[in-house]
Amino acid sequence: MAWALIHAGWMHLLLAIINAHDWTMRYVTTFSTEVFSLLNSIIYFHKAVQELQRAHYDLSFAAFLYAVIGAIGTMLVAIGLSTAEKWRPLFHRYVRMGLAEYAAAISIIIFIGMPHVGELASLDRSTLHVSKSFRPSDPDRSMFFVHFWHLPVGWIFAAIIPGFIITILFFFDHEVSSIICTIDRYGTKKPGGFAWDIVLLGMTTTLCGILGIPPANGLLPQAPLHSESLMHDEKEEILISVDGEEKVEHRTIKRVYEQRWSAFLHAAAILVFVSPPFQHVLGLTPTSVLAGLFMFMGEQSLSVNPILYRFFYLLTPPSELPPLPENIKGYRGVHLYTITQIVVTVVIFIVTLTKAAPVFPVLVIILVPIRLLLMNKVWNRETLRFVDAWACRKGTPEDDKDLLADGVNEKTGTNPRLAQETSGNV
Repeated sequence: MAWALIHAGWMHLLLAIINAHDWTMRYVTTFSTEVFSLLNSIIYFHKAVQELQRAHYDLSFAAFLYAVIGAIGTMLVAIGLSTAEKWRPLFHRYVRMGLAEYAAAISIIIFIGMPHVGELASLDRSTLHVSKSFRPSDPDRSMFFVHFWHLPVGWIFAAIIPGFIITILFFFDHEVSSIICTIDRYGTKKPGGFAWDIVLLGMTTTLCGILGIPPANGLLPQAPLHSESLMHDEKEEILISVDGEEKVEHRTIKRVYEQRWSAFLHAAAILVFVSPPFQHVLGLTPTSVLAGLFMFMGEQSLSVNPILYRFFYLLTPPSELPPLPENIKGYRGVHLYTITQIVVTVVIFIVTLTKAAPVFPVLVIILVPIRLLLMNKVWNRETLRFVDAWACRKGTPEDDKDLLADGVNEKTGTNPRLAQETSGNV
């Protein structure tokens, strides 16, 4: 593990040096990012189920039933508080903002204290395992770092393969998270620091390898939740033309506060709570609360995924469906596209449960050429233009092909777009 993470570290640095974001993610569409986001949601829900399964094995039946109640309660309270901004006129605006932004933290604190109240205190409970002294939690280790230099040279080079797979997973996860955090609805003005982020991720991955601990990554849905918590109203002046005269119109738009303090304070709080004596506080957390947190994170990621809304279209009577653009004949192609995304996600998730789990990032990457080279043979251009788009830039792959076709048309006098428009079945 140590050398796999060390190799992943220098691979991250290499990706940053060559600015891999500009020449890799430019070909990624929302087809792949939506599948990856849905996969993350499913994994969070699965982790929650695993925690409750452990509670079922370790606790009495009464304690297990409360663990289920505690997990669901943690999720529901967090979801309810996250909507506090809509409670107007209840409470002051800043109170509503605080409840919404710290919904998960408040819910966790409530359900950490709940088992100590009344008759619940007599129930056995399973809590997070933490170290009670400043030493490795593994009893077989006396040092914080591993002797990675003792590994034979052959195995060091063999570790490049898992290191490469880890790099693919982390790079794609980080890029998708960064894209979601900077979509138009957040109104970000400052350019993204993709390369610097990858440098930092490479350094932390290497450090985890040296310390012999699992690599710390996974920004979905924490990063979008962070952006949501920083949303605020801002007035903007826009020049508009009315009857040939230019007038200034004042509009209220939403955008995020672009600052570094909140991320720094989050990191500082994590550092504090993994250090004695505050680590003891983490040890009071029931694993059922952790399961509830996983369910909340999965729900938050799923709730903003377009796949969910298109899945609802599958359950909606045709007469109640919203109208489509004129050049799309019906919802058949849209439904098939949605079903394909769901099936692909489930297949990849099943792979993560097998011995082939380490290769699942490669399967996600393969979706990129499949979308660009094969899907236009099944779906017509206008359907793909409606449901998909470039993840990192304006427009769709079909728009780019139209521009290319127009260029060829001007040079040769032919009309290759006509053949393109008639390709695809749905």
